Amino acid sequence: MSLFQVDAGREWRGGQRQSLFLAKELQKKGYDFRYVVQPKSPLHEKASESGLPVLPIRMAGEFDVFAVLRLAFAMKRRKCRLIHSHDAHSTAIAAAAARFAGVPIRVISRRVDFPLRDNFFSRLKYRKNVDVIIAISRGVKKVLEDSGIDSSLIKVIPSGTDFSVFSEEGKSDYLRRELGLAEDDFLVGIVAHLADHKGHKYLIKATKILREEAPRIKVIIVGEGPLRMELDKLTKDIRVEDMVFFLGFRADIPQILASLDLFVLSSYLEGMGSSILDAMACRLPVVATKVGGIPEVVTHEKTGLLVTPQRPKSLADAILRLYRDRELASRLGDKGFEIVQRKFSAESMAQKIIRVYEHVAKNKGIGLALR
Repeated sequence: MSLFQVDAGREWRGGQRQSLFLAKELQKKGYDFRYVVQPKSPLHEKASESGLPVLPIRMAGEFDVFAVLRLAFAMKRRKCRLIHSHDAHSTAIAAAAARFAGVPIRVISRRVDFPLRDNFFSRLKYRKNVDVIIAISRGVKKVLEDSGIDSSLIKVIPSGTDFSVFSEEGKSDYLRRELGLAEDDFLVGIVAHLADHKGHKYLIKATKILREEAPRIKVIIVGEGPLRMELDKLTKDIRVEDMVFFLGFRADIPQILASLDLFVLSSYLEGMGSSILDAMACRLPVVATKVGGIPEVVTHEKTGLLVTPQRPKSLADAILRLYRDRELASRLGDKGFEIVQRKFSAESMAQKIIRVYEHVAKNKGIGLALR
């Protein structure tokens, strides 16, 4: 009587990290489960390296009939009793497969604060035969409620981070040596998919303001995505290409974070922003926008600075404030470290989700088998 975890992500982003944390905890606790992932994706590779019970199924989109049938057959064969989908594409596929296979418990994770699309298919995915929707923040929960989802279905369980990868003392000159930067340059970094809602263009425009006040500030952009060329053009158009560095996708995030002086997240829509947790785990001061679930992680003036989204001047002012007041920056970083250790561990996140599984299964009189 197994559990199925389904993540259709093709890239390595925050959502995939969270589902991997959960899968590792399920394995540690001895649950019989299968981890359904995209073949040859970064998640497939990392899950296999971790010795997780991976089931690679190509999921081409929400209407991939072949993926639905393969998943339904696998669940039926293994007597699946619970399926948990971790992203929008897998939610649609899991819903259809669960109906075919007669799976009695269905769980959905919702990580973004975009409103649900107002159409029949979206309503079917999120409202019919769903036992629990796990929202990663109260901000995401509110958006779901505003989209017509019954609040009794929604459980708020924040994302978590793995502190072990940040346990060793990093080298602060790691990026400076790579990029040829000076020791007294002040490195401001963002780790985020290059998508519009992440607000990179506002950060780049803020850099134009920073140039006038503090040319030693350098902006480090880590991530890849559809806006790469557009953002690169913007840096050239406003003549800040000597201050902005695009690093693309990187696997060495702990070392990069250890090289930064400040972390920024410029999103105008954000479910929570798990990259903030990593930054706080590195004792970095944070400047972030006051949107979605971010204020549930960053407390203004206590663990970071919050600014109004889509306003380059506000971003620039907050960055300059911490550039000029290193004592405040250090204090915010230390307090953020305390908070994230106490409230946002990956293990705690996974254990809370497992307790939700057990609670729903108990109420339905269904056993969730251990190996």
